[in-house]
Amino acid sequence: MTEQFTTVGSSTYQRIKRDIIFGELNPGAKLKLAGLKQRYETSSSTLRETLNRLASEGFVEAPEQRGFFVTPVSREDLTEITELRVLLECHALEQSIENGNTDWEGNLVAAHHKLSTMEQRMLAGDHSEKELWKRYDWEFHLAMIEACNSQNLLSLHSTLYNKYLRYQMLVLTYRGEEAVQEHKAMFDAALARNSQMAKSLLEQHIRKGLDHTLAAM
Repeated sequence: MTEQFTTVGSSTYQRIKRDIIFGELNPGAKLKLAGLKQRYETSSSTLRETLNRLASEGFVEAPEQRGFFVTPVSREDLTEITELRVLLECHALEQSIENGNTDWEGNLVAAHHKLSTMEQRMLAGDHSEKELWKRYDWEFHLAMIEACNSQNLLSLHSTLYNKYLRYQMLVLTYRGEEAVQEHKAMFDAALARNSQMAKSLLEQHIRKGLDHTLAAM
């Protein structure tokens, strides 16, 4: 029974979190348990546990005696998230380049290949799989830093990345060839074990993404 509840709860958590990140649950929207029970086909107790967990991660707000709401968005919040992402991801990248072995290199090559293939499709005008594109983008960024040897750092980075992604998905437009070239330059610098160059390119990449998103908000 406990295992079944855990499985159901985990599935509900992943689905609601995904719907918040990809804008299917709008920023500031009230999360009414009756509607959520029908939408996600789960119990009130599972929903409360899930929403409290998402509140602890910053995706949901739970003001006292007022229920649950999707966390609102703001330019200031996005800017703060970006600054924290730069801080954590650049540090993790430096550590990863220092510690990474041939398995790390192989994973990075594979992740870049998948992302690059998807980007070429998008450059050709096929924007039908934006969610898959962003998954490959995440897998590439994770592959660069996953040899940092710190699960705490990777966990914090994952939460920040998802918060950053939520803003991108709300106003998503593709930056095109510029972003493709940025990914290739970061990839080359990481494989060359040039941590200072890789960090500089990564910071520029993230900040350009911020400017692009702010301009569309």
